[in-house]
Amino acid sequence: MPDHVHMLVSIPPKISVSSFMGYLKGKSALMMFDRHANLKYKFGNRHFWAEVYYVSTVGLNEKTIAKYIREQEQHDIALDKLSVKEYTDPFGK
Repeated sequence: MPDHVHMLVSIPPKISVSSFMGYLKGKSALMMFDRHANLKYKFGNRHFWAEVYYVSTVGLNEKTIAKYIREQEQHDIALDKLSVKEYTDPFGK
């Protein structure tokens, strides 16, 4: 998504969620900065990700959640097409 990421991951019980998220966010931010050098100027302090995250256990609903993640972008696009947005030119008279 343009402003957030949905992921369905499985981590072993011996790894804490917070340490996994720290590792994931840290390594992915470094990869983004390596591939897109211009982001270093936009995010000078190298804080690419927000400090917060949401985690939930899946259990028996794994297929439902995976389907939701796969279809989330199409759902958001459909909602954007249904919404009525009026744009005005801030510099117009």
